[in-house]
Order: sequence, then C-alpha cells, then structure tokens
Amino acid sequence: MCGIVGYVGPSAGTKSLDVVMEGLARLEYRGYDSAGVALVTGDDVFTEKRAGKLVNLRDALAADDVPDAVTGIGHTRWATHGGPTDGNAHPHRGGKDGKLALVHNGIIENFHALRNELLEQGVEFRSETDTEVAAHLVAAAYERTGDLTDAMRAVVNRLEGAFTLLAVHVDCPERIVAARRNSPLVVGLGDGENFLGSDVAAFIGYTRRALELDQDQIVTITPDGYEVIGFDGTPADGRTYEITWDAAAAEKGGYATFMEKEINEQPAAVRDTLLGRTDENGRLVLDDMRISEEELSQIHRIYIVACGTAAYAGMTAKYAIEHWTRIPVEVALAHEFRYCDPIVDERTLVVSISQSGETMDTLMAVKHARSLGAKTLAICNTHGSTIPRESDAVLYLHAGPEIAVASTKAFLGMIAACYVLGLYLAQLRGETYADDAKQVMAELHGIPDKIQALLDDTERVKEIAFFMADTRSVLFLGRNVGYPIAMEGALKLKELAYIHAEGFAAGELKHGPIALIEPGQPVFIVVPGPDTPHDLHKKVVSNIQEIRARGARTLVIAEEGDEDVVPFADEVIRVPQASPLLEPLLTVVPLQVFALHLSTAKGLDVDQPRNLAKSVTVE
Repeated sequence: MCGIVGYVGPSAGTKSLDVVMEGLARLEYRGYDSAGVALVTGDDVFTEKRAGKLVNLRDALAADDVPDAVTGIGHTRWATHGGPTDGNAHPHRGGKDGKLALVHNGIIENFHALRNELLEQGVEFRSETDTEVAAHLVAAAYERTGDLTDAMRAVVNRLEGAFTLLAVHVDCPERIVAARRNSPLVVGLGDGENFLGSDVAAFIGYTRRALELDQDQIVTITPDGYEVIGFDGTPADGRTYEITWDAAAAEKGGYATFMEKEINEQPAAVRDTLLGRTDENGRLVLDDMRISEEELSQIHRIYIVACGTAAYAGMTAKYAIEHWTRIPVEVALAHEFRYCDPIVDERTLVVSISQSGETMDTLMAVKHARSLGAKTLAICNTHGSTIPRESDAVLYLHAGPEIAVASTKAFLGMIAACYVLGLYLAQLRGETYADDAKQVMAELHGIPDKIQALLDDTERVKEIAFFMADTRSVLFLGRNVGYPIAMEGALKLKELAYIHAEGFAAGELKHGPIALIEPGQPVFIVVPGPDTPHDLHKKVVSNIQEIRARGARTLVIAEEGDEDVVPFADEVIRVPQASPLLEPLLTVVPLQVFALHLSTAKGLDVDQPRNLAKSVTVE
C-alpha cells in the first residue's frame, strides 16, 4: 500500500529533502493518491502535502521557501480511510502545538473508538484518516513521557490492525522513531546517516546495507546509529544484510518483474483486504455503505458483473455467496450484461468487480443496472475511481497498487472481498450460515500464512515451467470452485505466454473436450479436498484416470495428505488444507507462478504483455 521514507543526516541542509523526494519517487508504485513531506528544521516542523501524484508535491515544493532541514520523513499514499485530498494526505500533525509529525502505512482497526476518546478530550481533527488519531495519541504520550520512543511504545500497544508508523518531533530534531506490525519497514544503514523505508527502494541510491526488523518492533534512528526494542520494551538486535541489486531493480523491490513482486505480496494483499471488517461487537462491517441494512436484507437476486480475471473471481464467489445466503447469484460478463435483457428490479443487487475502478464495460453495466432500479455495490482496488463513485456502495480491496498487467494479488483480494460481502449479507438475513460467519472469518485470517507457505516452496513449479517452455497447448480442469480457477490458470498462460490454453469444467470432459487429449498433452487438474461434499473428490480423481489413460501428462494440484491422486499424477503440486469454499485462494497460486516462469523461460515481457493494457477504459 503506502510508501514511507525517513532520513536522518549529519547536519542541516537540503539533503534530507532530496533523499525523501528521491525515495518517494521510487516508492510511488505503492500509492499515488497523494504525497507529502515533513522536515524538522531545528525549531519547527515544515510540512507540505498534495493530493494526486508526486509531481503535484514537487511543484508545490518548488514554489515554497523550503528551509534547511535536519531530518525528513515522507509518504506517498494509497487512500484507505478518507478520500485522496490534500487534507487527508500525510504527514499529519499531532498535539495542540503541532510539534509532532507522523506518517502511516496500514489500517488501524480500532481508530473509531480511539478517535471518540480524543474527541471527548477536546482534540480537533483536520482529516478523515485513522493516521491523525495515531499522531494525536503519540503527541499526547510524548507530553507525558518526554521521550519519543517511550511515547511510540505507549501508543502502539493500544492499536489494533496492521501499521507502520514514523514520527518526528521538534524537541528531538535528529531522531525518527518508527514502529511496525504486519506492515513493511526496513532500515538503511549509512555512514553518519541512516534511513527508513517501506522497502529498500527508498534508499538504495545511498546505501546497500540494511537492517531487517521483526514483527512488533520499534526502531529509533539518529545520524550515528539505531536502537531496536520490542513493543514490550525488550531490547532487540534486528538482522543486518547486504542488498544485492541496483537502484533500477529496487523499484520492483528486488524482484525481476512487478508480477513476481505482486505474486509475493499476496499474503499481505489478502490480509489487508480482510482488515477492519468487524466492529467492536464482532459484527461484519463494510467500507462505504450507502444502502441501508433493511434494503440489503430484502435482496432476492444478485448479479456479479465483471470482465476477465475479475469475472473469474466473481464465478468463484458465486458458490460461497449462494451457500451462505441462499440468494441466487448470476455472473455476467460486463460487456454482455446490457444486451441480455437482465431480469433486474429494486430487490436486485448488482455487484461490480474491477481492480482499477475504470473498466468501461463494467462502468456501463453499473449505470444500466441503476437505470433499472437495482442496488449497486462496487468491489474495487482503487480509491475514488469512477465505478465506486457511480455505485451505491463500495468494498475496497486495500491490496495496494498492482502494476503488472496480468492481475494476481488483486484477484485474490477480489475473492476475499466477495467472501466478506457474502458473510455480511448472511449476517443481515439471519440465515443458518450467519452463525458460521465468525468461524469462516477466523479461517480467512489464517489464509495469508498458508499462501506464504506456498510461495516459500515454488521451486518444483518453476522447474516444470522451464521444462515446458516449448509447450504449445495446456489444458486446465476443475470442478465447483476449482472450475473458475482452471479458467483463470488458462487465462494467465494466454496473457503471458501467448499459447493455446483452455479451462474446462471437469465434468464436461466426456461431452467433447476429451477429444483434445493426445499423448503428451499437459493438463493441470485442480482437485478438491477429500472433504468436499457430493463425492466431488472421487469424481475428479476419475477424471484424472480418464485423461491419463489417453496419454495426457497430468499435473495435479491437490491438498497435503491427499494420496488418492498419486497413482494417476505425473506431478503432484501440494497446497495447504482449507475448507472447500476457501481453496481457490490457495490453488490458484501455483498456476500464477507457473505462468510467470513459463513466460520468463520464453523470454517474454511479463509485466507488459503484447496488446494488453492494465485498465480497459474503452468499450
């Protein structure tokens, strides 16, 4: 999500601003809704911030009389709480005198309660953000303790959610105090100067020595050194390491491509999509709901409209939403929705899914749905984009900027967001499955760790991809929630490797597609877990036997511990166990990795495939 930079140097001068602005430029991929800087001048804190891309901040600074500064922090924002405005941009000031400035990455889940507490104390807020709450809390704690590190420690132990915080104060001009929980932060170690960043891209132009921080740690940097403690105050060392890539590569966080980077960001993307979805009573809440609960409880039909990968996310979600709510769900390609004379009325909810929020086909479907009287809800990754503005409600992914054209982390975020929506609707309707919402959410919160386990063990998938670099056709099979995952796996190969790839419902094999099977034909099979209802596991194992008998090379994606597939598989790719409806968040990951590395083996441009654009803004 957001990009954060911090710098403490040897003396006053312009270098702090130069370092911060260069770091923000390298981190702009993390967010470009707004940007800002705070510079500690010795007796004041100078701040400047602007909505929009970094160039707006740069232009504003060029027109300012910027003072020499001892220390600087900066921020480039991907909006979550509060729209992308000058007022909501970071840094935020804290305290009545504004002597403290703070920047923040992440989401503070309990900020409503903390904000109410501060309002009762007479604090005046200038923004809609959760970040300003943290700024006022740290400023108040500093007034009590007189020490910025102690103040930070007092506050972070009150915060819930995921966050990285950087704070500076006029009273300690050569000091930055930072804290992290479930959000990235790394320290750059220089000679008489030290750095902070969301990743090493922030300071790679100045040093290749870095310090890795663990969870729930606070770091204090000065020009001469650093100190790390846990949230409990226990001293810690951190782990130093040498950065092995150059400044150009660091824009991708050290990965060869943005797509590889984004695949590896998927645990965080799913985790952030799920953050802040429950209130103090444990009930599910959504982001920006302009449809009353009474109206939503009366919904009797749901349409999901989307294109491409987003449509496959919708198809995956259909199974879960129908199961939890008993509301019929239809998935329509957005570019066909207006032309199929859809049966829509005031009790219909039309859910649009778009990473960019600017997909023209989807936008026109939303407008058509509203003209027919339907309620509309957008699932989107881009704050303030057109489709959310045109909809009655919005559920944001919070997956962070996705730069590679072929979607990966947004796909998982879309599925997770759809699951949250389904459970929310079940909660409103009071159906039988509403009682299971807490249990499902608890399992969903465990999914990011399982995705990480998958990503930590991808070597065999990479080897298979390189061995298959000359392959001209790959088929994909799945049933139930595995069916849209099969189609998404095929789409990734089409997008990235430019080869024939098709995804089929495995039950359709005998109705025609089995004619495509010939000796050596590679086929990926997404196998449901043994506990899947209706004997689907046995049926898919039978499908594997059918194509293996006709010479197919079977590449089986199966749960850990599923031994039934072993006799009929040329390769078994294991995924962690999960409830049947949540399996897609895991089974798609090896297919993404496969497509990435097969394309790489062919020497193709992974991030910018031919003929494609990240956002399709024409019909």
